Amino acid sequence: MGREIETKCIHLESEEDCIKNYGAISYPIYQTATYAHPGVEQSTGYDYSRLQNPTREHLEKIIATLENGNDAFAFSSGMAAITMAMELFKPGDHLIVDSDLYGGSIRLFSNVSEKNGITFSRVDCYKEDVEAYVQDNTKAIYIETPTNPMMNVTDIRKMAEIAKKYKLLLIVDNTFLSPYFQNPLELGADIVIHSGTKYLGGHNDTLAGFLVTKSEEISERFRFLIKTTGAGLAPFDSWLILRGVKTLGLRMERAQENAIEIAKWLKTQPAVTKVIYPGLEEHPGHEIMKKQARGFGAMLTFQLRSKEDAFTILEKVRLIQYAESLGGVETLITYPTTQTHADVPEEIRIKNGITDATLRLSVGIENIKDLLEELERVFGELEEKEW
Repeated sequence: MGREIETKCIHLESEEDCIKNYGAISYPIYQTATYAHPGVEQSTGYDYSRLQNPTREHLEKIIATLENGNDAFAFSSGMAAITMAMELFKPGDHLIVDSDLYGGSIRLFSNVSEKNGITFSRVDCYKEDVEAYVQDNTKAIYIETPTNPMMNVTDIRKMAEIAKKYKLLLIVDNTFLSPYFQNPLELGADIVIHSGTKYLGGHNDTLAGFLVTKSEEISERFRFLIKTTGAGLAPFDSWLILRGVKTLGLRMERAQENAIEIAKWLKTQPAVTKVIYPGLEEHPGHEIMKKQARGFGAMLTFQLRSKEDAFTILEKVRLIQYAESLGGVETLITYPTTQTHADVPEEIRIKNGITDATLRLSVGIENIKDLLEELERVFGELEEKEW
């Protein structure tokens, strides 16, 4: 019987057989660029930190364990990780990608990957017939679930079956749920992506990205690419993510509890026309989430009556902070139209349901009483303005 995930966040079982690093409980930061050799054609196992660094290696082992993968790779940001995943493909290759993705992913695919000769079919994977988009040159299916920011839920097992049938890779961005709530590799995915900046780090104080796989062939390719491109995560940032991961379980549980209460509260507000949160039973992906995940996460999106309502809320919040990003201990509210999805063409935003009255909430771990008091104050002022 394997250890539970809360324990895996803190302890790397494979390194418990001996006391290392002078018995330090906090894994050391090996702040070095290069390493001395004991002799000719001899190595300590490390040669140059662009290739590997002990702190980064320890972090990668932890992340691989959490996702039940064989190997993980830590990058300087989530976008660096996604960029590296695209290096598996060559000019002439075709990918099926979800229509509703993080704006940075869409920007990368449209402005860099397409320039490099890769073509894309953008599909609502949660509801469309994905098989209908498979071409002779299709190499992969790329999804987020839930999606950013519209919280669409795609059946990972179903996508894995399609990928296997046509000998495609299935790539899943698992940032919104983290390995604590969802493990796509166990559901048939080939590669899992994380923006480690978000829930894995959890404190809005550093950038990081991860790729995780079970495939030895993919692992060898990524190991070559990470040393060649120099996109690996620095030692100090690796340590910050290690520190953050230790409390992943506690943070995810508390943030989810808060998110459920806030989603229910928002449903009672006259200014809110729609609340999109998979934890609500009316969400179309609710039952799929119950089958493929251990929780619903702490991200939710809601629609307001007007752009003016959205702007008023963004101007009035104080405890809840108006900022990009997500997954930290602080509750953040984001305006996708001008922030996370600003570079997404308007027709795509509108098609996906992102309007000028859409707000996204990353619920933190503050006391729910204080968060609801903040919302009551802000929405109260909004209703007074209407009168």
